[in-house]
Amino acid sequence: MNGTDTGEGTSQAGSHTHQVVVVGAGPTGLLLAGDLAESGVAVTLLEKRPRKISNLSRAFGVHARTLEQLDARGLADDLLATGSTITRLRLFRRLSLDLSTLPSRFPFLLITPQYEVERLLERRAQRLGVRFQYENELLALRQDADGVDIDVRNGDGSTVTHRAAYVVGTDGHHSAVRRAVGQPFPGVSVITSLFLADVRLAEKPETVLTVDGAGDVFAMIVSFGDGWYRVMGWDRRHEVPDDAPLDLAEVKDVTRRALGTDYGMHGARWLSRFHSDERQAPAYRVGRVFLAGDAAHIHSPAGGQGMNTGLQDAANLGWKLAAVVTGQASDSLLDTYQAERHPVGKAVLRSSGGLVRLARAQNPALRAVRAVVSAFVNAAAPARAKALAQLTGIGYRYPAPRGAHRLVGTRAPDVGLGSGQRLYETLRGGRFVLITPRSPHPRPGAAPDADGDSLPVVEHWAGDRRTAVLVRPDGYVAWAADDANTDVLETALASRFPTVD
Repeated sequence: MNGTDTGEGTSQAGSHTHQVVVVGAGPTGLLLAGDLAESGVAVTLLEKRPRKISNLSRAFGVHARTLEQLDARGLADDLLATGSTITRLRLFRRLSLDLSTLPSRFPFLLITPQYEVERLLERRAQRLGVRFQYENELLALRQDADGVDIDVRNGDGSTVTHRAAYVVGTDGHHSAVRRAVGQPFPGVSVITSLFLADVRLAEKPETVLTVDGAGDVFAMIVSFGDGWYRVMGWDRRHEVPDDAPLDLAEVKDVTRRALGTDYGMHGARWLSRFHSDERQAPAYRVGRVFLAGDAAHIHSPAGGQGMNTGLQDAANLGWKLAAVVTGQASDSLLDTYQAERHPVGKAVLRSSGGLVRLARAQNPALRAVRAVVSAFVNAAAPARAKALAQLTGIGYRYPAPRGAHRLVGTRAPDVGLGSGQRLYETLRGGRFVLITPRSPHPRPGAAPDADGDSLPVVEHWAGDRRTAVLVRPDGYVAWAADDANTDVLETALASRFPTVD
């Protein structure tokens, strides 16, 4: 095998057969590949880069909903050990959001660099048997009714063709998979010139996250907890192309003007410019090919929702793709990925774009709007709760079929169960969980049915609640019924794999 191959596989005359090929080994691709492998799917992860997790990644914040998803995979506590948490976010100087009020086991924002997330997810994927192939660049893609052929260039320049049942593009903003299926990426640039720098500081800021703006400049400093600090900023009076030279003197100047000090900034290991776009692919599914993460949507860094949204895309798609590949569900289940995740991507573009436009407001009318919005959210508890729920991801719900119970499509909170476990502990392994009243009830535990499929894990409420709830592997309610006083297992099973209305 040319390139770096860290898994086992077979080849015949340069042709390979895979159940699923994931293109792109960032956080989204790693989570998805691990979920598929855990469900018994043979998955190959292709990555254009050499096998090295960069310590220069942009993302650094992990929100509550993402931590819940990682908790359902047994990873959240390990990730918490790599960073620091903050419980209050300040926006526009006047608006303050208290994360400690979140109805979650994780009522905070975890500050940890993206590479720590990637390390945990890569380790899990390797343990579960994902086949990694580094220095493999996708060149072309063709699909038919039975599968997908992808042409890949290896590190030595040779080309090989892979055959897969399904392909998922998690290969970022410049996605080769998205281009190969002819998907446009419409949108606009919202900030034309931002800079990033990783530096040392002589003086330690008072908080883990320091952010402010003054006049024409904005700056943010976040601690990685290992002596390095990420600085991000912009200067409206100095908007230049991404490839324009950047030096530490410019970073220090903007930081001093925005924050009042540069904290003795020195020893930069990385300096980079970039621009921030708002773009979204119209279709997340094209036949047997899917897009997730930055390949499907990108937006401004305001609110730190980029990596988080991509990881939640992967959590949504993984169990569905596994159910179809293993023959438990029909291909129509995969249409619900578009129906559920495309609206969320659109909402994130809208909210993050709104934040950055208000933050940069120069027009007196926009400044007045910002002041009114800040005052309203500060004063109104429902508005504050809604803003927090959207920013952290815990407030999104998915469309439900007509006539469905009010809980269907909502995020299931991490409730305690009669067994003494939490719900998200029970979700580990990619299983459905049916929570029922104590009596009468289906038998607890899980067992194979006559077709070789697996029944959900059956649990009881810790209290005397009468509702029966079936929770999907991604932590959303698939089915629910009030006053469940008969055996509900058969009805719940029929609701696991819905189709789009």
